[in-house]
Amino acid sequence: MSRQLKADLALLGVTLGWGASFILTKNCLASLGTYNFLAVRFIIAFAISSLVFYKNMLKLDKNTLKYGILIGFVLFSGFAIQTVGLNYTTASKSAFITGFSVVLVPIISALFLKKFPEKPAIIGAVMALFGLGFLTLHGDLGLNIGDLYTFISAFAFAFHIITVGKYTVDVDSICLAVIQIGVVGFLSLIMSLAIENPIIPKQSDAWLNIFILSLVCTSGAFIVQNTAQKYTSPTHTALIYTGEPVFAAIFAYFVSGEVLSLRGIFGGFLILMGMLVAEIDFKKLITGFKDNKEEAAKN
Repeated sequence: MSRQLKADLALLGVTLGWGASFILTKNCLASLGTYNFLAVRFIIAFAISSLVFYKNMLKLDKNTLKYGILIGFVLFSGFAIQTVGLNYTTASKSAFITGFSVVLVPIISALFLKKFPEKPAIIGAVMALFGLGFLTLHGDLGLNIGDLYTFISAFAFAFHIITVGKYTVDVDSICLAVIQIGVVGFLSLIMSLAIENPIIPKQSDAWLNIFILSLVCTSGAFIVQNTAQKYTSPTHTALIYTGEPVFAAIFAYFVSGEVLSLRGIFGGFLILMGMLVAEIDFKKLITGFKDNKEEAAKN
């Protein structure tokens, strides 16, 4: 099994965990403030990650710390805005809107490289935007504030995919991930102390959700992501992440009985198709299929 295939399978596991995280987060927000929840989740994840990978952390250098803090700020902005939005929208809608970040990755990457985005990226973005309209706009064209917050957070998550892909090849991937987690936890704690009345959760189900989120969806997921992205591209990573909203909708249905309307399902379908169109090089795919077919015919 090649390194890239192993990386892809690992990222698929991350995608599954993040799909579950939407409904788990939604459940936690019923008893905790937004930043209070994020602080508890990420500080626990940081403590566990630091202990498990203490040998890596002892080798922490200046570049890893610098990049980790930078990417951590980006990651915090994404989670902060997304979690605020999740207070006002459903888990499944939040996941599909967050998935728009996948479409943004090739477009933002092209802009940074100062070249016009490729046609598939533009077509994919247009399809996803129409999908967002069907998913989020009401009959009177009103927009749920939670959906709007989540849409903004998608830009931050797109930048996170790009920056991880750029910097993880130069430093210790595990250290980079742990620093990011710590930055999100620290900034969340500061925000919670400033604008909330932070509490320690008392309900056992809240702690169960938090530990799953901390261990699986935060510590494990971000360490795997940062390590796996050494062996695959940001665009390829984004393509694998297209499964996240699908997993989220499945978990939301079985855990909380959330069901998208037909309009919402169609919108989600357009977003997924937009993601695929933006990420897959169909010309190369067709050419590769023809080449394989011709090779098989010769043999």
